[in-house]
Amino acid sequence: MRIIRFILKKEFLQIFRNKAMIPLIFFMPLVQLLILSNAATYEIKNIKFSVVDFDQSKFSRELISKFTSTGYFILTENSFSVAEAEEGFKKNTTKLVLNIPEDFEKDYRKNGTAKIHAIINAEDGSAAGIINNYTMNIVQQFAGGVKTEWSGIAASDNSPVININYSNWFNPELDYKTYMVPGILVALVSMIGMFLTGMNIVREKEIGTIEQLNVTPIKKMHFIIGKLLPFWIIGIFELAFGTTLGMLIFNIPMLGSPFLILLVASIYLLVILGMGLFISTFTNTQQQAMFIAWFFLVIFMLMGGIFTPVESMPDWAQKVTFFNPISHFSRTLRMIMLKGSGFYDVLNTIYVLAGYAAVMLTFAIFRYKKVEG
Repeated sequence: MRIIRFILKKEFLQIFRNKAMIPLIFFMPLVQLLILSNAATYEIKNIKFSVVDFDQSKFSRELISKFTSTGYFILTENSFSVAEAEEGFKKNTTKLVLNIPEDFEKDYRKNGTAKIHAIINAEDGSAAGIINNYTMNIVQQFAGGVKTEWSGIAASDNSPVININYSNWFNPELDYKTYMVPGILVALVSMIGMFLTGMNIVREKEIGTIEQLNVTPIKKMHFIIGKLLPFWIIGIFELAFGTTLGMLIFNIPMLGSPFLILLVASIYLLVILGMGLFISTFTNTQQQAMFIAWFFLVIFMLMGGIFTPVESMPDWAQKVTFFNPISHFSRTLRMIMLKGSGFYDVLNTIYVLAGYAAVMLTFAIFRYKKVEG
């Protein structure tokens, strides 16, 4: 323990003397959490749309007003030509063209049904799907309001009515930040852990101190613990600090046990730090270590369910995510914070992460060459 204590003292002095590392550890995660939590959203606002209203009736004007009053749509153009309105797609001045045909109100009054044509710019498929859902909801609300207003139509409709009562669990307000902030925390802790550890031994190589350490009587196990423990402590601090910010600034709930999060995070950090240490053993410069670490992190984050659900991926990709530690940790963190999941609910994840940590640390230890004194 005395040897490890001296190594830890050296490592912390080396970390805090490095002026480039302090912003990377403390300021970068704070800025990224605040920016990404507001930028990474499943909501789309200020959707520019054009209207081609061939009916020019009270109903058509009310429908257009429904769109503009939601706060999601901005009317940019009224036209009497669909082709002219569609030119807005090419100029990127519109995302939706709402085509209201002639006799729209007349058909609705007479038959209780009418048609409209919504043309959506589907260049971005996910955005197009959201715009389509918004449009369908607004039209349905409009139709329901018209039926209530024009009782003659409602009275002539003898079909049974089904009322649906629903409740949203774990995120009642449907706030995307509640879902995104835990995922962003996972991404930040992963980047900090892998980058710092990956550059650590490489920096010793660059400044020439690795040879001095290799000829000391420090055992390999002491050396590895001394290299990993400081960044493990920093990673735990970053996660605790980010979680506190998320709760204070974004009102993220903490329904589960913080100690369970600490347990899972402790094991997860061993995985990430083991990867970073393994990378540092076969690279010769900090730049090489950064590139390799970033290569793996991008794949892990994009396939980790942070920004897009794993369930929406192809079957082969869902199977591959079993070997993705970020996927396990992001899902578990959300389960604990948002659902209040307990120890036995996340026990399988703990087993997987523990196995992953054992494998990565074993690779890193055996890959690191040191002559024992």
